[in-house]
Amino acid sequence: MGKKNKLFGNRDFYMMVLTIALPIAIQNGFTNFVNLLDNIMVGRLGTEAMSGVSIANQLVFIFNICIFGCVSGAGIFTAQYVGKEDWNGVRNTVRYKLITGSLITILCSILCLYKGDYLIGLFLKGSSDGGNVDFALQEGRSYLNLMLLGFPAFMLSQVYASTSRENGEAVTPMKAGLTAIVTNLVLNYLLIFGHFGLPRLGVRGAAIATTVSRYIEAAIVIIWTHRTMEFTKGLYRKLTLPSELARKITKAAIPLLMNETLWATGMTFLVQCYSTRGLNAVAGYNIFSTLLNVFNVSLLAIGNSVGIIIGRLLGAERFEDAKDTDRKIIVFAMLVGASLGVIMLSLSYVFPLLYNTNDIARTTASHLIIAQSFFLPLFALKNSTYYTLRSGGQIWITIIFDSVFLWFCSVPIAFTVSRFTSFSVVGIFIAVQMGDFIKCTLGLYLIKKGVWIRKIVA
Repeated sequence: MGKKNKLFGNRDFYMMVLTIALPIAIQNGFTNFVNLLDNIMVGRLGTEAMSGVSIANQLVFIFNICIFGCVSGAGIFTAQYVGKEDWNGVRNTVRYKLITGSLITILCSILCLYKGDYLIGLFLKGSSDGGNVDFALQEGRSYLNLMLLGFPAFMLSQVYASTSRENGEAVTPMKAGLTAIVTNLVLNYLLIFGHFGLPRLGVRGAAIATTVSRYIEAAIVIIWTHRTMEFTKGLYRKLTLPSELARKITKAAIPLLMNETLWATGMTFLVQCYSTRGLNAVAGYNIFSTLLNVFNVSLLAIGNSVGIIIGRLLGAERFEDAKDTDRKIIVFAMLVGASLGVIMLSLSYVFPLLYNTNDIARTTASHLIIAQSFFLPLFALKNSTYYTLRSGGQIWITIIFDSVFLWFCSVPIAFTVSRFTSFSVVGIFIAVQMGDFIKCTLGLYLIKKGVWIRKIVA
């Protein structure tokens, strides 16, 4: 019985976790579900359109992760300032998020605008299994150009939504996301296929729908936050913060931003390795990853709850409670991962049939879904471990655990297998996933050592 109590919480414990995780999961779940519908609609346009949009979204993904790294780095301090009810400290962390987020938005927009064709072309090398590579490049470029217009809105919504969650309010960002999702879904239907007399815009319609929905989401969450949250009072009276605090946040945030950027580019490099198996491999991986994103939202939400709950406990110097809570959340995450894996497995041959592509791409997608369903508990462990190590501000340890491992283990595996063997894209993917067993072993060792248990705010 004693061992059970160490691994499993009571009803109140799971209610506490779900109070934070569930709204995040619902918001991100609906977001990814609409992305799934968006992807299916684009997939109805053909293999080339689907592949071009998929590759363009890899570049958008890097921007999104950079913004996530920006707000998360400062968010470590935000959560602990909330724990001690220091609202001026919270304001300063929000200002930091706004300044660094704006710089990232400008730099990423310039890069995608002037080097977009080159970057998309890295994933389109042609193959013996057919496909019009030039048309896929054209579709990807058209989609990316319009998506750039939504970068500022995404940055602002992430700054405000993340700060609201760190203040314990996750419901309103969820509602804003749901409103944007409905808008996106309706506009996708109208603009991709040209219903109700509107022009048939194809991939450009998908990009316009996403961009408009992002501005709606940003407007809702910003207006609500300024009407209800204590930290917004006087937020824009100045856009500077104490130099000592700026230095402390930068010391933690810049390495974390570097980590997220390196991780995103590393994940994109993995996709590039998968793309060496041809346009159908790109299409199959796109189908698979779209479904995976829907399933991962629950595990990512639990990971976010680890960062928020453990950050508060550390800020209040409740270190033993932090260790006990963290252990129970990790076990809970793995059980959720196993349950989701069973559901994902049951969809492996049904889901690819929704796409207007060929049998090779569909079979590839099915086999990738089957493989991933067995690795979901491992992903849950890896994700929860990462957020645990990050909650105490041990940024360099999380960099080693996350992006350094990716670039020195996962990327070399993918590069070697893709360039020097005849393995299919499924074989390359399984080889990469097997490397995560090493990562999880390292993560559990670091957690047991307690290197993450510390308070980082005065």
